[in-house]
Amino acid sequence: MNKLKTTLCALLASSLAWAGNPSDEGMWLPLLIGKNEAQMKKQGFKLSAKEIYNVNNASLKDAIVRMGGGFCTGEIVSDQGLLFTNHHCGYDAIATNSTPQDNILDNGFWAKSSNEERPIKDLYIDILVRMEDVTDKVLPQLAGLNEKARAAKVNQLGNELSQKATEGTNYNASVREFAKGNAYYLFVFEKFSDIRLVGTPPQSIGKYGGDTDNWVWPRHTGDFSVFRIYANKDNKGADYSKDNVPYRPKKFLPISLKGIKPGDFAMVFGFPGRTNRYETSMGIKLAIDKVNPGIVKNRGVRLEAWKEEMDKDIAVKLALASEYASIANYWKYFIGQTEQLVHLKVYDQKVALENQFKEWAKGKAEYESIFEEWQKAYAAYEPYSTHSVYLSQGIFGAHLVNIALPAVMSANGFKEAATTKAASERLKTAGETFFKSFNLPSDQKIVAQTLLAFYNDIPKDQHPAIVGEILSKFSAGTPEESFKKFAQELYLTSIFSDKGRFTQFLENPNYEKLTNDWAFKYFSDFQRNYVAKYAKYSTDFQEVDKRLARTYIKGLGEMNPALVQYPDANSTLRVSYGNVQDYDPRDGVHYKYRTTISGVIEKYKPKDDEFDLPQKFLDLYKAKDFGQYTDSDGEVSVGFITNNDITGGNSGSPVLNAKGELIGLAFDGNWEAMSGDIVFDQKFKRCINVDIRYVLWCIEKLGGSDLVKELKIVK
Repeated sequence: MNKLKTTLCALLASSLAWAGNPSDEGMWLPLLIGKNEAQMKKQGFKLSAKEIYNVNNASLKDAIVRMGGGFCTGEIVSDQGLLFTNHHCGYDAIATNSTPQDNILDNGFWAKSSNEERPIKDLYIDILVRMEDVTDKVLPQLAGLNEKARAAKVNQLGNELSQKATEGTNYNASVREFAKGNAYYLFVFEKFSDIRLVGTPPQSIGKYGGDTDNWVWPRHTGDFSVFRIYANKDNKGADYSKDNVPYRPKKFLPISLKGIKPGDFAMVFGFPGRTNRYETSMGIKLAIDKVNPGIVKNRGVRLEAWKEEMDKDIAVKLALASEYASIANYWKYFIGQTEQLVHLKVYDQKVALENQFKEWAKGKAEYESIFEEWQKAYAAYEPYSTHSVYLSQGIFGAHLVNIALPAVMSANGFKEAATTKAASERLKTAGETFFKSFNLPSDQKIVAQTLLAFYNDIPKDQHPAIVGEILSKFSAGTPEESFKKFAQELYLTSIFSDKGRFTQFLENPNYEKLTNDWAFKYFSDFQRNYVAKYAKYSTDFQEVDKRLARTYIKGLGEMNPALVQYPDANSTLRVSYGNVQDYDPRDGVHYKYRTTISGVIEKYKPKDDEFDLPQKFLDLYKAKDFGQYTDSDGEVSVGFITNNDITGGNSGSPVLNAKGELIGLAFDGNWEAMSGDIVFDQKFKRCINVDIRYVLWCIEKLGGSDLVKELKIVK
């Protein structure tokens, strides 16, 4: 076995350094979980590694689904394809199926029969069939290639391996990169496109606590929703059809009502999105000083503008609800991440590790100049690093861009009569989607305020010419007033801001009218300016950064295998394991491991957007009508925390006990460890979960549904 292969084994398979480690850090590949089995059993695990992942026999992996390509995880909980996930994972499906007359987002919904289950357009799930290490088939063919050629070669090899793996089946496959390109794995999935909404609590339950409690413990959120997977008569994935039937899974999860206590084993099985645990001190500094504040500032502009209009009109609220929730979630995340990166002195931790590496790398040609080259790359990139942030999160945060930029891309089609019809049809299709959720008052504010942010925070020599033109033509004393005046004129006159003007234009399209439109000019000039002058700085930096990161991770594995126990999350199936565990967030404060239904009542504020409750909830609580879902103290447990390692994408993941029984759904991380995607802090890092007993109480008692009869309950 050569040195490279030895490094990869240390990186992806070895658990020797892990054994006995008090931290529960690690997002482990299920194919290799056998290496961790002894440690898992030491912590209380009662099953075997083969019961987690097995290609030849049904295993837990067969009950875990990837939702919509990886934005969330779900789990199959019945032999009829019933699927649990988080409420915020189903939020878009719930909101888009709501109207002012049938507002299931606010009122909740429970199908009384299969005929009432609602097909969800564009939602699909994938179930992993198998995964395979293909590093030896890929890595040798990448030797000597630059980053661009390397990426092309990986794509080619990935397509070839995927095609071979799925030939003669209805499966799909892809090859995924690990550790910045030190290893490659093939993943084969079966896709199911007929997914139907079975039930959801009202968002006063599913989103209880709103933005105030988001990323915070103690938590009292009933963050769950229920779907069902449908298949064709052969039990294979298929597009929606009234003839489809509930999917019969290889494996579904039994549900435990036994309860939990501190120290109990807990395993999270899902599809974590992205971590960057090998980020450099330079990357940390850039995030703290520039990138994160830029994201927070520009997202904040959008949220404030949307919220003002959503509060005025229920139709606007429903149209914007899903996007608002998504933007708000990571707006607060980046606030917390920045705060905790500073509080936990992550920059200093990274510097200490890098100094250790530099000392070890002396005299080693492959490694000794890494950080010198890295520093030069950061110095060249840093002056332009926030331009794309203010563009994507700010200027292009206005909804109008979603119709104006397609027009920019189709503009040449309006020059000639022969191509005008096709260009008009493309634009018409874009418009049909756009006007369904377009809200002019909020969008106008977003344009004015994000333009002001760009003007103030991005160096003047990086501004597109349109900024100067706006200040000249709409002069109003201050840049802020000028930009407000411009935004007002844009939305008053643009062919894209009014459905009537848009329709009239398509009926009589004109190239000159299109290119003189203020929205067209505004967004196209910002785009051209960035692509022509500044995109190259990002591209050049990313190529250098990835190449050096790949070498750095490889070197860390050689220096000390304990530093590279597992690869970063990349939306592939992972296992994390740990225990139910409370924590002390700061001096004099202790957080218990669970919250209860009484805590929900304590937070209750009538008619409050975040802490209101349905009257039926209050009545059930007053009557202490808790059914079989009470804990030993007579309470219904609502949430609990473990020290499992999770990140975005794990939302909706099953939390399993030592016997592989479902005890909760993972849905959040905690404020004190918001830097967790970059560094795992064993003292503070916690996974916040909704207790499965609260989920079932909400379904049966609050929702009045008999779905519980479909489940396998373990008492």
